[in-house]
Order: sequence, then structure tokens, then C-alpha cells
Amino acid sequence: MKMSDTRQIAAAPADVYAALLNPEVLKACVPGATEVSGDPENGFEATVVQKVGPVKATFKGQVTLSDMIENESLTITGEGKGGAAGFAKGGAEVRMRPSETGTELSYDVEAKVGGKLAQLGSRIIDGFAKRMADQFFTNLQDTLEGPSDEAEDDADAPAKKGWLGRLTGKE
Repeated sequence: MKMSDTRQIAAAPADVYAALLNPEVLKACVPGATEVSGDPENGFEATVVQKVGPVKATFKGQVTLSDMIENESLTITGEGKGGAAGFAKGGAEVRMRPSETGTELSYDVEAKVGGKLAQLGSRIIDGFAKRMADQFFTNLQDTLEGPSDEAEDDADAPAKKGWLGRLTGKE
């Protein structure tokens, strides 16, 4: 299964790139992630709990980053084994370029599953993979921009901070 999308993120490409290299940000962004450790050079180890249709599984796997061009692009590749449920693997080519509002992030994702998960049928698996990719990039956007809600319309509301602001204490 393959999918592509583009998003506008109100953060500089350098901030988006840095977020994709940070294990704490990845843990916050990967749906169902309970643990993410490691670093960009050696790769990350992740534990993710997900329910796909009637199958619930804990996947343990590796995530590696390659083709890294600072503040411009990188490739994320991951593979996880979910015991009797089977396996999931895939990758995403992520590109960032400056835009009027911050960063235009575009991605191409490819995902594959095997074992019991593959028996669920392509309609369920394709929908699940699309939701996972959409949720990851929505979570990344929320982490960088701060969650959006009606409080932003209130002039008395304090300014929202993205992940970089929370780490540095700056806005």
C-alpha cells in the first residue's frame, strides 16, 4: 500500500527536521507508542501497541533514518514484529521546504503487513495504514505548533508553545 500527502506546518524546516530526529517527539507522534529509544545515527527501538480490526498486538521493532539531508529531507524505515499477529514494515520519504507559513512537509509512505494481519483484507489494512500515517503527521504538526482550539480566538489566552518552546522555555 502506498500513500502520499502534503501538510503546512507553522514551524521552520530546521525545527521540523529536529523534531523528526528526537526520540521523545517520535514517541509522542507515533500512535500507540509506549517506548522509543535510540538516536538518529544508530536507529531507534520502538514498542507500539495497536489494534487492527479484531487483532490487537504489541509490536517491537527498529526504526532507521537514512538519506538525511539536514532541514530538507530524510527517509524513515521501520519494521516491527507482533508475535502471532504477524509483522508490519514500511517507510516514509519525508521532504521539507520553506513556505509562507513555515514549512511545507510532503511525504510518500509505503506499508506492508504479514501473518494474521494480512488475512484481514486489504480494505481494513489500507484504511488502518492511512489512519496511522495521518495521525503521525497530525501529531507532529500539533507537537510543533501546539494544539489548535477555540481558545486561540480569545485575546486573553496565553500563547501556545510548540515542543521546541517547551524544551527551551522560549516562545
